Amino acid sequence: MISKDNAEHYIWGDGCDGWYLLKRQDMLIIHEKMPAHTQEKRHYHSVSRQFFFVVQGILTMELEGKKQQISALQGVEIPPEAKHQARNDSDSAVEFIVISHPTTRGDRSDLPG
Repeated sequence: MISKDNAEHYIWGDGCDGWYLLKRQDMLIIHEKMPAHTQEKRHYHSVSRQFFFVVQGILTMELEGKKQQISALQGVEIPPEAKHQARNDSDSAVEFIVISHPTTRGDRSDLPG
Protein backbone atom coordinates (compact mmCIF):
# COMPACT_ATOMS: atom_id res chain seq x y z
CA MET A 1 0.00 0.00 0.00
CA ILE A 2 1.30 3.45 -0.92
CA SER A 3 0.22 6.96 0.07
CA LYS A 4 1.70 10.41 0.71
CA ASP A 5 2.44 9.22 4.24
CA ASN A 6 4.93 6.53 3.20
CA ALA A 7 5.99 7.51 -0.35
CA GLU A 8 9.38 8.97 -1.25
CA HIS A 9 9.06 12.77 -0.96
CA TYR A 10 10.78 15.47 -3.02
CA ILE A 11 10.59 19.26 -3.30
CA TRP A 12 10.43 21.02 -6.66
CA GLY A 13 9.96 24.54 -7.98
CA ASP A 14 9.19 27.23 -5.43
CA GLY A 15 8.18 25.20 -2.38
CA CYS A 16 6.10 22.58 -4.19
CA ASP A 17 5.92 19.02 -2.86
CA GLY A 18 5.84 15.69 -4.66
CA TRP A 19 5.51 12.06 -3.65
CA TYR A 20 6.46 9.10 -5.85
CA LEU A 21 3.52 6.68 -5.72
CA LEU A 22 4.94 4.48 -8.52
CA LYS A 23 8.42 5.02 -9.93
CA ARG A 24 9.16 2.77 -12.91
CA GLN A 25 10.65 3.28 -16.36
CA ASP A 26 7.39 2.32 -18.08
CA MET A 27 5.15 4.40 -15.78
CA LEU A 28 5.46 7.19 -13.23
CA ILE A 29 2.67 8.16 -10.83
CA ILE A 30 3.21 11.12 -8.55
CA HIS A 31 1.09 13.09 -6.10
CA GLU A 32 1.99 16.77 -6.16
CA LYS A 33 1.02 19.80 -4.09
CA MET A 34 1.48 23.37 -5.28
CA PRO A 35 1.06 26.24 -2.81
CA ALA A 36 -0.96 29.29 -3.84
CA HIS A 37 0.49 31.35 -6.71
CA THR A 38 3.20 28.89 -7.82
CA GLN A 39 3.99 27.42 -11.21
CA GLU A 40 6.31 25.01 -12.97
CA LYS A 41 8.51 25.90 -15.93
CA ARG A 42 6.84 25.68 -19.34
CA HIS A 43 8.09 22.50 -21.03
CA TYR A 44 7.25 19.46 -23.14
CA HIS A 45 8.03 15.74 -23.22
CA SER A 46 9.12 14.06 -26.45
CA VAL A 47 7.81 10.58 -25.63
CA SER A 48 5.84 10.63 -22.39
CA ARG A 49 2.06 11.02 -22.33
CA GLN A 50 0.67 12.48 -19.09
CA PHE A 51 -2.65 12.67 -17.31
CA PHE A 52 -3.18 15.26 -14.54
CA PHE A 53 -6.05 14.54 -12.13
CA VAL A 54 -6.92 17.19 -9.52
CA VAL A 55 -7.66 15.88 -6.03
CA GLN A 56 -8.16 19.21 -4.26
CA GLY A 57 -8.28 22.83 -5.38
CA ILE A 58 -8.11 24.29 -8.90
CA LEU A 59 -5.16 23.72 -11.24
CA THR A 60 -4.60 26.04 -14.17
CA MET A 61 -3.02 24.17 -17.07
CA GLU A 62 -1.58 26.15 -19.94
CA LEU A 63 -1.59 23.75 -22.89
CA GLU A 64 -0.29 24.91 -26.27
CA GLY A 65 -1.01 28.55 -25.38
CA LYS A 66 -4.53 28.00 -24.00
CA LYS A 67 -5.33 28.07 -20.28
CA GLN A 68 -7.84 25.69 -18.72
CA GLN A 69 -9.04 25.56 -15.14
CA ILE A 70 -9.22 22.01 -13.82
CA SER A 71 -11.27 21.55 -10.65
CA ALA A 72 -11.23 18.75 -8.10
CA LEU A 73 -12.17 15.36 -9.61
CA GLN A 74 -11.40 16.56 -13.15
CA GLY A 75 -8.40 15.72 -15.32
CA VAL A 76 -6.57 16.62 -18.50
CA GLU A 77 -4.39 14.60 -20.88
CA ILE A 78 -1.08 16.02 -22.11
CA PRO A 79 0.10 14.26 -25.30
CA PRO A 80 3.78 13.94 -26.23
CA GLU A 81 5.34 17.11 -27.71
CA ALA A 82 2.55 19.34 -26.26
CA LYS A 83 3.98 22.45 -24.65
CA HIS A 84 2.46 22.91 -21.20
CA GLN A 85 2.73 24.52 -17.78
CA ALA A 86 0.92 23.62 -14.55
CA ARG A 87 0.07 26.71 -12.50
CA ASN A 88 -1.73 27.46 -9.29
CA ASP A 89 -3.23 30.89 -9.81
CA SER A 90 -5.54 30.52 -6.81
CA ASP A 91 -5.20 31.62 -3.17
CA SER A 92 -5.25 27.99 -1.92
CA ALA A 93 -3.01 24.97 -2.40
CA VAL A 94 -3.84 22.52 -5.18
CA GLU A 95 -3.12 18.79 -5.05
CA PHE A 96 -3.13 16.50 -8.06
CA ILE A 97 -2.00 13.12 -9.36
CA VAL A 98 0.19 12.94 -12.47
CA ILE A 99 0.39 9.68 -14.42
CA SER A 100 3.18 9.55 -17.00
CA HIS A 101 3.69 6.75 -19.53
CA PRO A 102 6.54 6.09 -19.92
CA THR A 103 8.41 7.96 -17.19
CA THR A 104 9.22 11.63 -17.80
CA ARG A 105 12.70 11.20 -16.29
CA GLY A 106 15.17 12.19 -19.01
CA ASP A 107 12.29 13.22 -21.30
CA ARG A 108 11.76 16.88 -20.44
CA SER A 109 12.72 19.98 -22.41
CA ASP A 110 12.21 23.34 -20.70
CA LEU A 111 11.01 26.30 -22.76
CA PRO A 112 11.62 30.04 -22.29
CA GLY A 113 8.89 32.00 -20.51
